[in-house]
Amino acid sequence: MRPILMKGHERPLTFLRYNRDGDLLFSCAKDHTPTVWYADNGDRLGTYRGHNGAVWSCDVSRDSARLITGSADQTAKLWEVSTGRELFSFRFDAPARSVEFAIGDALAVITTDNFMDHVPTVQIKHIAEDLDDQTDESALVITGIKGRINRAVWGPLNRTIITAGEDATIRIWDSETYVTERPVNAVDISPTHDTVVLGGGQDAMNVTMTDRRAGKFEAKFYHKILQEEIGGVKGHFGPINALAFNPDGRSFSSGGEDGYVRLHHFDSDYFNIKM
Repeated sequence: MRPILMKGHERPLTFLRYNRDGDLLFSCAKDHTPTVWYADNGDRLGTYRGHNGAVWSCDVSRDSARLITGSADQTAKLWEVSTGRELFSFRFDAPARSVEFAIGDALAVITTDNFMDHVPTVQIKHIAEDLDDQTDESALVITGIKGRINRAVWGPLNRTIITAGEDATIRIWDSETYVTERPVNAVDISPTHDTVVLGGGQDAMNVTMTDRRAGKFEAKFYHKILQEEIGGVKGHFGPINALAFNPDGRSFSSGGEDGYVRLHHFDSDYFNIKM
């Protein structure tokens, strides 16, 4: 077997990733510049310029449209694969080391190093289809690991996250995939249906400056087993701080920062689940 030598990086390599079709190979190195190659002949297709530190890892979406990279410059960046254009930058207080898209590419798991006074973390980010909807907010942050987290990957069906690091321990975490694009203040489980209701919104101190639609002041329903969003109820003019299902499962109530308690009744086919 005679290897094809691909020379394009000026510093040591840190990570390699093929796309799903196997025709593209992405490489990361300490020279700040991720690179994409044709996998069959080793020709360099392009580079992704914008990081100011070593790039530790990368992943490519299922359709090969987007690339995500984690860097020592304390950012993880989204890129357009075909053009090399930077789409979004997630900013952290420590170097970003491991990155991986979830199945479906709607979520990404990113780890940050222990740095200065900051402990290592595992963070889940929403990946929006529309860049205008992309935010820097984390849907979930996991702490409690001592030492650098070298890798974090998604388990089957995105139900778990598997981490490994300097402490020579492999951990499996519940990824808590009832994730939303808003802070969660309240939750309750239906006593009669396979549903969970979540409520929250932005911080109360910012409510007066935000339209209620932008503040995400609505109750969201998720299927308890499939963990998919199945509906939402709007109405509050501030963050939702309390939620409770009626024991008969036919109604629920919500209480918000706006000072109101709202009682919601729904008919028997509201969830499209037989009563």
